[in-house]
Amino acid sequence: MTRQFGQAWEAGMNERFGDRAKWAVHVPFALVLLVAAIGFLRIAMHAWREGSMLLSLALLLAAAARAFLPREQVGLIAVRSRTVDLILYGGFGLVLLAVAVTIVGGPLDF
Repeated sequence: MTRQFGQAWEAGMNERFGDRAKWAVHVPFALVLLVAAIGFLRIAMHAWREGSMLLSLALLLAAAARAFLPREQVGLIAVRSRTVDLILYGGFGLVLLAVAVTIVGGPLDF
């Protein structure tokens, strides 16, 4: 059963993305995940302001990828319509950046 599902999924992916390498579609998403993971690591290391800025950068990167790349190239970043994705990724990224820049002190400030 799973083999048939895998073959059907692969056929659907080939039909959707053509001859392009399968991994190339996921590069923008992987880049966003990498920046977000580094941001969470910095937060865990008590550099919460720098980590928050990296998380906002990851959201803004997702917004930029959604804005400038076609749907076939953004992979898992395309969740909703382009307009909604841009508003949410860009809006949350800017709000998180503003919070990270403006908050002084806090419980993680040693």
